[in-house]
Amino acid sequence: CVCSSERLETAAEHERILREIESTDTNCIGPTLRSVYDGEEHGVFMGKLDGRIRSHDRDIERMCNHHFQGFVDSITELLKVRGEAHKLKVREGWELRQCRIQQKNIASTIDKLQMCLPVLEMYSKLQEQMEAKRYYPALRTLGQLEQTCLPRAGQYRFCGLMADSTPLLRSQIRDTAMTHLRDFLESIRKHSDRLGETAIKQELSLGAGTESNGQGGSPLSEQDSGILDVEDDEEEEEEEIPGAQDLVDFSPVYRCLHIYTVLGLRDVFENYYRKQRRKQARLALQPQSNMHETLEGYRCYFNQIVGFFVVEDHILHTTQGLVNTAYVDELWELALSKTIAALRTHSSYCDDPDLVLDLKNLIVLFADTLQGYGFPVSQLFELMLEMRDQYGEILLKKWTQTFRQILDQDNYSPIPVATEQEYKNYTSQFPLQDPELDKAAFPKKLPFSELVPRVYCQIKEFIYACLKYSEDLHLSSTEVDDMIRKSTNLLLTRTLSHCLQNAIKKRNVGLPELVQVIINSSHLEQACTFLEEFISNLTNVPPDTANSTQLYGTSTFKDTRHAAEAEIYTNLNAKIDQFLQLADYDWTTAAQGGGAMTPSDYLTDLITFLQSTFTVLTNLPGKVAQTACMSVCKHISNSLLQLLLDPDVRSISIGALHQVNTDLLQCESFARAGPVTGYQGDTLILAFSDLRQLLDLFTQWDWSSYLADYGRTTSRYVRVNPHTALLLLDKMRESGKRSTMFAQFRKTDRDRQKLIDAVIRQLRTLIAQQQA
Repeated sequence: CVCSSERLETAAEHERILREIESTDTNCIGPTLRSVYDGEEHGVFMGKLDGRIRSHDRDIERMCNHHFQGFVDSITELLKVRGEAHKLKVREGWELRQCRIQQKNIASTIDKLQMCLPVLEMYSKLQEQMEAKRYYPALRTLGQLEQTCLPRAGQYRFCGLMADSTPLLRSQIRDTAMTHLRDFLESIRKHSDRLGETAIKQELSLGAGTESNGQGGSPLSEQDSGILDVEDDEEEEEEEIPGAQDLVDFSPVYRCLHIYTVLGLRDVFENYYRKQRRKQARLALQPQSNMHETLEGYRCYFNQIVGFFVVEDHILHTTQGLVNTAYVDELWELALSKTIAALRTHSSYCDDPDLVLDLKNLIVLFADTLQGYGFPVSQLFELMLEMRDQYGEILLKKWTQTFRQILDQDNYSPIPVATEQEYKNYTSQFPLQDPELDKAAFPKKLPFSELVPRVYCQIKEFIYACLKYSEDLHLSSTEVDDMIRKSTNLLLTRTLSHCLQNAIKKRNVGLPELVQVIINSSHLEQACTFLEEFISNLTNVPPDTANSTQLYGTSTFKDTRHAAEAEIYTNLNAKIDQFLQLADYDWTTAAQGGGAMTPSDYLTDLITFLQSTFTVLTNLPGKVAQTACMSVCKHISNSLLQLLLDPDVRSISIGALHQVNTDLLQCESFARAGPVTGYQGDTLILAFSDLRQLLDLFTQWDWSSYLADYGRTTSRYVRVNPHTALLLLDKMRESGKRSTMFAQFRKTDRDRQKLIDAVIRQLRTLIAQQQA
């Protein structure tokens, strides 16, 4: 049993090995065969292997017999296929050759197209840029197309067409850029005033900010009319003011500059731009013919000029060489000369001080604005100093009308004051220094008329007006003080003095009015020290500063007072002449034997008038009344003497001389009575001494004393001129010839005539000696 089982196991193992040999790859059969040779049943296994081989051979034979006809048919078919394959190989080889040729051509075409594609893309990009009006990038694209793409692409017809079109495209770009530049120049010409207005507003806002951070400023007068009014809403003030680059699109200039630079025509562009801007400058500098009529005309003129130079300054700092400093300076010198000439011409037509003041403030803004851009403006400030004299003349004309109105409206009477408040109102307007009047009970009267406080206030208003003009002119306090004082002196010495003189010389001004003028002038003269202090307080310059101009108010009001005094003397003399015209002497009247003669009626009336007149003059200073009284007496004496020497009076009797002597005694009585205080003794009577000595000489017939003592200072008749005596003697001799009395007393008459002739001869001898 054990042996049979081992044989079964060996047979099974051999069967397994045979299956492995049949199913295993020959490369891996080595281990299987090694297990056979290593086994003990090697011969048995080889027998079984041969049996298995014969079995497979029989199977192969059966299969080959079964498939032999098919194999023959396949070989036959294969032979046929070989011929067809040869034909196919030949045909497909030709097609392959053609295909490779096409493939090579396609590759070459692709290479060429790839070389031309940048040209087409660049040209397409150029067309898009031209359509989008992006000319500077288009010009750069055109340059790349010409310099890089077209040379690489080769000599193609479309490349030639493109190359031929590039000059036209350049011309189109150049012309279009120039058109845009012209539009830009036209636009800034139209909007220069807006640019200038904006720049001036910026300067004004900066100035306002500076003033708001500081302290002080000039005081305002009681009737301040204001200076330059800037009518901006609060919302506009809060908004940020745009600059030039915000209001103007400068890109056309930059683009055109870049385009012309790329085209190699930068010099052409610079010359054209500068030429056009010079033309625009001349247009901007040409003022309107009626510019002087309103402030707005000046404002528009300044706005245009500022706008022009704001643009040029922006171009100067944002471009490289389009304009340079020398070019801008040349334009500014041209603008400065023409602007100053225009302002001199048009401002000379102005007669409104407020307009001149506003114009000055505009010029200050104009100058400060351009100075902020670096332009020199010293000549503009010199111009404003020139205009200061014109402004002063216009002020003087205005104040002339004001003073005339005040003088015409004044009643030339002391001001009645009923209450304390009224008194304070007047003393606040005028510095009255009178302690006694302060203590006096109400109602009371101020010594001066309404004219005094009104004139004083107007002088202060004039000073305020002068101070306004000096603001922002970069003047020192001393210069401002000197300017105000000189202008005030002109007001006092020329304007006010002239108005007062004219008021004094009016025909309807009577003695009471002239007396009040003297009183008013005295108070205004006393107030000049307060005007000095007032100016010093405004300018912060002490009045005792070295080389400081002093006010001439004292001398002005003294001259006015003297003119009023002289007018009083003139009026009194004129009134005396009116009375003397009523004198009706009978030059042929005979002497009254022992009877007292009465004064002439006209002289009595004249004395009465003088007595009442000098009562009015008691309010004047003593010397004025004394001088007036002396002037009156001298005028009466000279007038009486002229009556005696009148050429129309050919003969005078001794009786007529006695009547004149009686009138003279009446005048001497008036003088001796002391119509005014201040004269000592018979001082006033000396005014009649010439006439008194002459009448005494004739009425007392004291020729022997006259002739004997002539030339001596102790002579009783020292004031009698031999010429005067000779004229009067001739008239008496003529009267003696015509007298009817001579017919009865011929011997007496002949004796008297001989005496007169003898005296005449002696007088002629004296006269001849004097002439020798």
